[in-house]
Amino acid sequence: MAQPAHPVAENFRQDSVGNQGAQANFDPLARVYFLLEYAAFGRELERARFCFLEKLRNCRDILLLGEGDGRCMARLAQIAPQARLHCVDASQAMLHRAAARLDAPTRSRVTFTCAEVQAWTPPVESCDAVVTLFFLDCFSPETVAALVARMQPALRPGALWLFADFILPASGFARWRAQVWLRVMYCFFRWQTGLAVKMLPPSEAILRAAGWKPQAIRDFHGVFVRSVLFSQPGCGS
Repeated sequence: MAQPAHPVAENFRQDSVGNQGAQANFDPLARVYFLLEYAAFGRELERARFCFLEKLRNCRDILLLGEGDGRCMARLAQIAPQARLHCVDASQAMLHRAAARLDAPTRSRVTFTCAEVQAWTPPVESCDAVVTLFFLDCFSPETVAALVARMQPALRPGALWLFADFILPASGFARWRAQVWLRVMYCFFRWQTGLAVKMLPPSEAILRAAGWKPQAIRDFHGVFVRSVLFSQPGCGS
């Protein structure tokens, strides 16, 4: 039997909805994204991504939004061997790179959808957890709030939301340092990808306002990076 032309091909979906130009094009950075991240932050962002993955071990269906190059997905596939994973990203190059991390048996329980996440709608009550790792910082506060609301019907009761991203400390040197880093990063990604957003949205506060309750919090890189495991018992209702 002939093999697929590409390791992602058998579970790849192209979704054309919502392509309004708001999403940056990360295809050119797919090959070097890890190197750029490592040069700037070492393993700190990876530690933030991985620190609460064990909490998703018993989930049956996990939705990964803006998964990028697949490092979290590959680790999660090992931690939750019975779970079905659904990766949604606007970058085909990132999805292909993510799929290449998996062996064939693991890929059989992973679905890849290439779509603008801010306008993509998942099926009702289709997942037990949502994962957004260094992804919501690509959007305006209004878009983050709309995305959180859009995901709500897809979540089953007792669902979890795993969030990791940059944060802006309240005051002092840590705040000044974060502002400098954020200015540099947003300028770089606007130059390389066309990212329109120029400021970090208050994504953690938006999730809390939507009813999500933090179950575990851990900070990294001098309180510039935060990982939070949220729960919301009333999801899907």
